Amino acid sequence: MYTHLTINHQPAHGAAIPLHRKVFIMASHALAEKFENEFSTGESFADLFESSASSEISEGSVTRGAIVGIEKDIVLIDVGLKSEGRIPQKEFARNGVVPELAIGDEYDVYVERFEDRNGEVVLSREKALREESWIKLEELWKKGERVEGVIFSRVKGGFTVDIQGAVAFLPGSQVDIRPIKDVNPLMNVPQPFQILKMDRKRGNIVVSRRAVMEESRVEARNELLDNITQGQVLEGIVKNITDYGAFIDMGGVDGLLHVTDISWKRINHPSEVFTVGDNIKVVVTKFDEKTKRISLGMKQLESNPWEGISSQFTVGTRFAGKITNITDYGAFVELKDGIEGLVHVSEMSWTKKSAHPSKIVNVGDEVEVIVLDVEPEKHRISLGMKQCADNPWAAFAAAHPEGTIVSGQVRNITDFGLFVGLENDIDGLVHHSDISWTEAGEDAIKAFKKGDEVKAKVLVVDIDKERVSLGIKQLEDAPEGAIKTSSAASANAGASSDAMGDYKKNQVVTCTVSATQKDGIEVKFGTDGEHVSFIKRADLSRDRQEQRPERFAVGDRIDAKIISADKKSGRISLSIKAYEMDEHKRAIEEYGSSDSGASLGAILGAALEEAGAPKAAKKEPAAKKAPAVKKAPAKKAAKKDAE
Repeated sequence: MYTHLTINHQPAHGAAIPLHRKVFIMASHALAEKFENEFSTGESFADLFESSASSEISEGSVTRGAIVGIEKDIVLIDVGLKSEGRIPQKEFARNGVVPELAIGDEYDVYVERFEDRNGEVVLSREKALREESWIKLEELWKKGERVEGVIFSRVKGGFTVDIQGAVAFLPGSQVDIRPIKDVNPLMNVPQPFQILKMDRKRGNIVVSRRAVMEESRVEARNELLDNITQGQVLEGIVKNITDYGAFIDMGGVDGLLHVTDISWKRINHPSEVFTVGDNIKVVVTKFDEKTKRISLGMKQLESNPWEGISSQFTVGTRFAGKITNITDYGAFVELKDGIEGLVHVSEMSWTKKSAHPSKIVNVGDEVEVIVLDVEPEKHRISLGMKQCADNPWAAFAAAHPEGTIVSGQVRNITDFGLFVGLENDIDGLVHHSDISWTEAGEDAIKAFKKGDEVKAKVLVVDIDKERVSLGIKQLEDAPEGAIKTSSAASANAGASSDAMGDYKKNQVVTCTVSATQKDGIEVKFGTDGEHVSFIKRADLSRDRQEQRPERFAVGDRIDAKIISADKKSGRISLSIKAYEMDEHKRAIEEYGSSDSGASLGAILGAALEEAGAPKAAKKEPAAKKAPAVKKAPAKKAAKKDAE
């Protein structure tokens, strides 16, 4: 290591060396020789320098080091430099788990710098692993091959993945084909990934799990479509939910599960049964090979509860059930598991006709119903609630026969009359024509307001139609010259078939005008005028311009035709218009043609002159005339002659 020490003390040219100088030079030579003999190793300095240079560690290289100390979460590594390096324990983690570290364990580390501002060596275990696996990953990336990794933590925008010691970034959009709410089942589980991007300068690796799943999805789709058959049971994931059903992902293939095929029960929306992401079992109900559309069902996996339903729910049988759903038109009642029936709003209450079903029952209410109709093929059962209670209309009819006087408050006023509240929530109608004997109905109704207490006489109780007709004016006898129009007399006044006498439809009768109103006239007919009828404005004349009630006066005698005669109600409807049309037709057939342009008056006038009768002679009532003989049509006559 040391060379021969030479001390040169040569004096300047021509100068003499002093004695003390000579003594010092001799002592120096002796000391140098002694030092060389005692400390020399026999190695030259050049050889030592070359050896040191060959074993030197450079920055940016990977070297082997040993653990010489552990301080909390810091590991001290000696790589043979002037100081130890400090590496965080988390850099030794594999798949998110830090192994047990002990003094003396050796690891490959990456030398970043020989010294930092504190004079310490900067080492990295993470970069050493990345450097080690980087070359392998680049080769796999270029070949497009998959790599195996483990998701071990969550970061902003995605997750970190350990791939063969290198840390890669997994974006949230590349985790799965569809959004995943819970990623915990995917954490710390080895699974394949596809490398999307590698940047060696920045040390970034981006991977995708979705790309791997899409490749597998295509393979699974083709295999499923090749082997799918109707009736096949499959497992799938709820992909999307709509108002009409749910789309189920069966591994690359989507099928529609219609809302009517989810359950035998009535379901308003698929979200009542499952949510997006649920795993369910379905059966293939239909498969279209051309369009590749798949229809699915869930309820088909269960037995059909509607089989043999007719024997279980016979008409007229009472059952207890629970209200499961309420609509505008009624309420659904669950009779047994999977079996529901509909109670229409009209079958809920005897008296609450216009009330919304939600005002009568609530979801979850226990109710008693009676079976009205069963349609097994349509999976329908019609139920009734009001039939389980006594009919208040029948009870009212029994307690209040016709002619009974009742009282109540005016609940509602309409253009055609007053509604009076009676017992058991029953309303009776006082038609405006039954309010006063002396005033027109439109005027008489103005004297009343809601809440007024009134008395009335029961005119008609129709149990089937659930109607009660009342009359206020019938509380008194009709005065002389009173308006005797009555809704009960002209409609359901209780007149029997005997009261109709021998009057029949299409018969012509002579009537006497007893009253005129805005919308028609009231007439009486019969031997003693015992029959009363009302002729509407539209039936007053064949000519529209003559359909005016004011052209008639009380006491006028007119002819009219019976257009309807109801024996059950005793109602007889008359029409002057129908009578005039028949007369016109008869005159045309007997005396002229409709093409001649002659009027009915001219035709009848000519006929009377031919008969020698005076024009001003009074015509006999039409009812006493002999029936006219009708001629057969020309075509029929020709046919008869041919025969």
